[in-house]
Amino acid sequence: MRIALFATCLADAMFPKAAIATVELLERLGHQVAFPQGQTCCGQMHINTGYLTQATDLVRQHVDVFEGSGCDVVVAPSGSCVGSVRHQHAMVARRAHDDALAQRAEAVAARTYELSELLVDVLGVTDVGAYYPHRVTYHPTCHSLRLLRVGDKPLQLLRQVRGLTLVELVEAETCCGFGGTFAIKNADTSTAMLADKMSAVIASGAEVCTAGDSSCLMHIGGGLSRMRSPVRTVHLAEILASTEIR
Repeated sequence: MRIALFATCLADAMFPKAAIATVELLERLGHQVAFPQGQTCCGQMHINTGYLTQATDLVRQHVDVFEGSGCDVVVAPSGSCVGSVRHQHAMVARRAHDDALAQRAEAVAARTYELSELLVDVLGVTDVGAYYPHRVTYHPTCHSLRLLRVGDKPLQLLRQVRGLTLVELVEAETCCGFGGTFAIKNADTSTAMLADKMSAVIASGAEVCTAGDSSCLMHIGGGLSRMRSPVRTVHLAEILASTEIR
């Protein structure tokens, strides 16, 4: 299968290992991965903060790039960005009275997947041949859990990783408090939510906290580092791409 990588802004600017690991993993499974050069921000931040008019050009650019990629499907190591593509892009286009763009956006969205969705639902694989000898707990991010409804797909994948001990995260479905600009506009509330999440992560006894969104891992990891906790945050893609001790 030919797969287009939607890297996302956060991976491009701050956490490239998630995107690189996605490519390594999919190529190891025998698929061709392309990186469409014209991709930019999907516009989620603009949309979530009410700048719908300004987001329209970003939606159009996204559609142009991935519609013309020549690939069967699009994958992103981010439930948040895939959620925006599926649930916001067509809406933005219709708000701009551009029905043609909305229809094109829906077509692109229909073949855009978060990584665990692509692996389990499209490629039909749960054992990706990974080896990661660490105690790991999984945080289900809000967008992947509530918008995309990926369910236990990431857990199915983690359970098949050799050497990995999967430990339960208490109240796992509770938000970590990031929420994009929510963490900036509502800093006190965000910090309180983060404190609860960090307490649960530390109490799990895990060495590593993983998730499908670098944004949430950035929030959780930043808090853990300020506490001088030895618990690390690692993107799901990096664990699944791992085949040796890191």
